[in-house]
Amino acid sequence: MNIRTIRVTGKGLLKIKPDQTCIFMDLEGVEEKYEDTVRRSSEDTKAVKDALEKVGIAQENVRTTSFDIEPQYEGYEEKGVWKQAFKGYRFTHSLRFVFDMDKELLGKIFGALAACPANPQFRVSYRVKDQESAKKLLLASAVSDAKEKAEILTLAAGVSLKEIRHIDYSFGAVQMEVMPMNRLKAAGGVACCADYEMSVDMNPEDIEVSDTVTVVWEIG
Repeated sequence: MNIRTIRVTGKGLLKIKPDQTCIFMDLEGVEEKYEDTVRRSSEDTKAVKDALEKVGIAQENVRTTSFDIEPQYEGYEEKGVWKQAFKGYRFTHSLRFVFDMDKELLGKIFGALAACPANPQFRVSYRVKDQESAKKLLLASAVSDAKEKAEILTLAAGVSLKEIRHIDYSFGAVQMEVMPMNRLKAAGGVACCADYEMSVDMNPEDIEVSDTVTVVWEIG
């Protein structure tokens, strides 16, 4: 028996208000000796964590995302020959922490990083805390869109929509994050007081996400 079907792709669209803030930080430095590089990376990391702890960010919540130590060389020319001179060891320590959106706390964090002698580079992103629930709403929207399109097409063709035969979904990654501030450099000791605070008035845009689902219905 030949079963007639209709295949329709639905697109789900969703606007979500971000409710979490994520701070990414990069610490970098060069020392001549390997052991001095390790020591400095440890001291700078402690300085950042101590500064953040004073404004309410627990040290255990500041997590390492990557850590590297690599030899550094500087090129130079000598008698027409290009050579490289060893300059020391560079460390790069990347960290991050997440907290519920709070403009007052964000201002305190900016102040703490600006006053920190470790001079971290940092960037800010806004994200959705409950991403699983948002993804479910997005999929439901995509399926609803597919059904609405299928009903319009079958009505126009003079046939009826019957049971679903197949649903095709690729499970692609959906980015629920916006990054309005990228690669800021701390001022390095602009204030000596522990309660230094910067005024922050940022209202991030809603995060727009989309996804597709293809549904196959039997028609009669």
